[in-house]
Amino acid sequence: MHDATGMIHSTAIIDKRAELALDIEIGPYAVIGAHVSIGAASIIGAHVVIEGHTRIGRGNRIFHACSIGSPPQDKKYAGEETLLEIGDDNTFREFCSVNTGTVQDGGVTRVGNDNWVMAYAHIAHDCRVGSHTILANNTQLAGHVVIGDYAILGGLTGVHQFVKIGAHSMTGGGTILFQDLPPYVLAQGNPAKPYGVNTEGLRRRGFSADAIEAVRRAYKTLYRNNLTFAEARAALAEEAKSVPELAILVTFLAEAKRGVLR
Repeated sequence: MHDATGMIHSTAIIDKRAELALDIEIGPYAVIGAHVSIGAASIIGAHVVIEGHTRIGRGNRIFHACSIGSPPQDKKYAGEETLLEIGDDNTFREFCSVNTGTVQDGGVTRVGNDNWVMAYAHIAHDCRVGSHTILANNTQLAGHVVIGDYAILGGLTGVHQFVKIGAHSMTGGGTILFQDLPPYVLAQGNPAKPYGVNTEGLRRRGFSADAIEAVRRAYKTLYRNNLTFAEARAALAEEAKSVPELAILVTFLAEAKRGVLR
């Protein structure tokens, strides 16, 4: 740990074994544990607790009263040394909680880069959150959830354990997901139902008009053409040979284990 500077509030409690970059800011009454490392240009707000075996990259902003690296909320957890890894340039707004992993899975909870996690969101043990995602206020991820890049979860979205959410997908507020949500798909409701393609999100990310139209056709193949799941998968695999954007959809459907939202 570096010597105290004006960037670390005098009331913060920081274990001497913590590894902190020289230019980070730590607010009043924050608590930083022994096995924590925090990268350059990060800002830790007031009353934040960062504990466990937690590695945080550079440029992260963690707002007031977040709980980062706390033990899993899993009765099987018996104090094993498990990890939390957070990448670069993420924002965690007030009162978020992120737990370490469990030995029943890979032992690691991972959050990628440039994610925007709004107030009161919870990321449970063994989750894998990609990059450039948005988790709106009170989004709740149960254990072992996987979220692809650029996914957007509306406020009060609840995700059942082991569910996978595909890249570029989006949920409306109050959505409850019990099954896997494919890439590009919009979902809403309790239980969730598919409602089309996230076309506006794809436009904003630079997808061409032809690529978006191909994704729309793929949605019809999966949801509107009265095909069985196996038939739809086969048809989409054929389409993906000429449309690279469909490759992630084909892979996602092949790896789905909880059943795909249809």
